[in-house]
Amino acid sequence: MSFQQGLSGLNASSKALDTIGNNIANSGTVGYKMSTTQFADVFAASLSGAGTAPIGLGAKVATVAQQFTQGNISVTSNPLDMAINGGGFFRLQSATGDVVYSRNGQFQLDQSGYIVNSSGYQLTGYAADVNGTINPPLVALQLFDASSSSDAAPQATGASAAALGISASLNLDSREGVPTGTPFNYADATTYNSSTAVTTYDSLGNPHIYSLYFVKNATNSWEVYATVSNPAGATPTFTDLSAAGTVALTTLTFNTDGSINTGGAPTQAITAAQLGYAGGVDPMTVPVSFAGTTQFGSLFTVNSLTQDGFASGKLAGFSIGDDGVVLGKYTNGQSKNLGQVILSSFRNAQGLQPLGNNLWAASATSGAELNGEPGSSGQYGPVQSSALEDSNVDLTAELVSMITQQRVYQANAQTIKTQDQVLQTLVNLR
Repeated sequence: MSFQQGLSGLNASSKALDTIGNNIANSGTVGYKMSTTQFADVFAASLSGAGTAPIGLGAKVATVAQQFTQGNISVTSNPLDMAINGGGFFRLQSATGDVVYSRNGQFQLDQSGYIVNSSGYQLTGYAADVNGTINPPLVALQLFDASSSSDAAPQATGASAAALGISASLNLDSREGVPTGTPFNYADATTYNSSTAVTTYDSLGNPHIYSLYFVKNATNSWEVYATVSNPAGATPTFTDLSAAGTVALTTLTFNTDGSINTGGAPTQAITAAQLGYAGGVDPMTVPVSFAGTTQFGSLFTVNSLTQDGFASGKLAGFSIGDDGVVLGKYTNGQSKNLGQVILSSFRNAQGLQPLGNNLWAASATSGAELNGEPGSSGQYGPVQSSALEDSNVDLTAELVSMITQQRVYQANAQTIKTQDQVLQTLVNLR
């Protein structure tokens, strides 16, 4: 027995107690991953080998390994708080482009609209274009541009990608007769049978009330006329698109079973002057669909009346889905994808280099980052919004380990004491 073995045991137990103390200190740290101290025995090397009965030189700390097991998930009230329920790391970058990784999902917005952590690192992912289509490459996620005057541009009715325009599903009362007044006059209710209206929008997002008037002109046949009311400040504030009852939008004809036959898909053309902003807005070409319209022997009914335009709007809120897609909600009632959080994984996560502040950096041991969408595989767990991943430290287990290492430390100290007594006995020999 020598002092070397006992001293190495004391050092090893001291390192283990340091690791346990660090785990306990971070038991309340969001996203913290506990560490364990791994030991190895030590043998003296010689050219002739260790002999038939080798006696080791003690113990050493082989490594302090972090354990990337899942922590419990706690609910919060911040929609930008995110917890990864499974594998993967949040990918962050500094202002200078340095990339780091974290399991701590405590995020907020900075003054420029970027999603950042408490250290100012920006969360990365795929950005969305003006239409909400998400595309690579990986960039810092920015939910809004602080320099823009409007977060969401307006869309004119009929200008959507699908060019839906106005869709009207109605029932026209087959029992009604031809109106007594002629020709059609929007101001004279005796010249039409029924009417309805919908708010439409021009290229600048100005609202216009588009009205439809239905005039029965024969059995199973109805003429449709239209007018448009413009907002205050427009000149004129009202336009009769029927040209005093001489121009019909379409003529709807119906089959004997009440289903629509012809005339159900006209197009309404409105000039900038008719909208009250001559030279100030784009002219409108609006498809009008009467698909699903019927002529039954029942009262006039509007089953649905929709249009695809909207005014400009400001970002009012957002939500984050399990797949990491950030959906923005605007004051004009619209919603649009703003981006998608992308996670990173590693072949050897224990090879990541700890940087402090809940951050890790890739190393040669960890391998290069592998990126993927949340929830796409076991490597990338789904993201839970308004939640955080707690530390994975088991306090009960750590306290038991502390007692064990304390006893190991005492035992190693006892071996040094015993060796001291042996030497004292040798010194006292006469």
